Amino acid sequence: MSWKKKLTTGAVLASLTAGTIYTINKIISFTSTLDNLLCKEDGHYFDWRFGKIFYRKQGEGKPILLIHDLTVNSSSHEWNKLVKSLKKRNTVYTIDLLGCGHSEKPNLTYTNFLYVQLLTDFIKTIIGEKTDVIATGTSSSFVLMACANDDSLFDRIMMINPTNLSTLATIPTKRTKLLRYLLLTPLIGTFLYNILMSKRLSDQNFFEENFHNPEALDVEIKNSYYESSHLDSSHGKYLLGSILGRYTNANMFHALKNINNSIFLIASTGSGENIAIAEQYRNYIPSIEITTLKDSVHFPQLETPQTLLEQIDLFLGVEEES
Repeated sequence: MSWKKKLTTGAVLASLTAGTIYTINKIISFTSTLDNLLCKEDGHYFDWRFGKIFYRKQGEGKPILLIHDLTVNSSSHEWNKLVKSLKKRNTVYTIDLLGCGHSEKPNLTYTNFLYVQLLTDFIKTIIGEKTDVIATGTSSSFVLMACANDDSLFDRIMMINPTNLSTLATIPTKRTKLLRYLLLTPLIGTFLYNILMSKRLSDQNFFEENFHNPEALDVEIKNSYYESSHLDSSHGKYLLGSILGRYTNANMFHALKNINNSIFLIASTGSGENIAIAEQYRNYIPSIEITTLKDSVHFPQLETPQTLLEQIDLFLGVEEES
């Protein structure tokens, strides 16, 4: 076979392969969002400088901002089991972070400071007054960083199973930068992202690691996470690339020493690491109040919502549902 025929054959095969991958990506994007579990009913958009931010405002009273964990499959849907009770005496704001849920998912480098800016601008522009904040996991980091930067925007802060401070202090390496580069490639990156965010791997990894009893979870909860990760043609890959690349990390040790607000920390006992992390935060914020919750690993708002509501009532003075 001449080199021209080999080149032609190779080009045809490459085109067929690319076409197949493109089709698979489109099918996954379409089928994963058919249920429309994350409906935009009663929602609003904050036209932020880096992209539109989806949020809901419910109830009346002292404002509380609920911030979901910083993962590509998370969204404000994480708080659905709490909002009905919280909105009885408070104005409850739930937000989809940039790169998550129904918020825009632009192709940019997502950093911890980017979310500090988002949180600061959202409170100033949309809420317009000092607010209580409840945040899960890694999102607690940029809440604390924003508070250290401007504590006039924050009243009391509750963290639910925050991330290890040492983990947050790690920086990008050649390996993590390569992972981000692979995910950002147009076809292969999207295909790789769809594999990582597949239902099978989500069951094996995300739900097994983050829930006390994943088998007992409502199918609707699992499907909502799956749907969230594939909204906007799986452009969540841009955020995932930054997370895996460690660009969303931040060294918080110095900032913690500058915080004088009332800080509460919920540590789920389903993971022994949560208790150790709580003590780690106490070393830098001696006044922090820590409470442990049983029968949950990372998301007590989904596994033991009533127990968590009792703690919110205790810490923030929010009346639980009768």
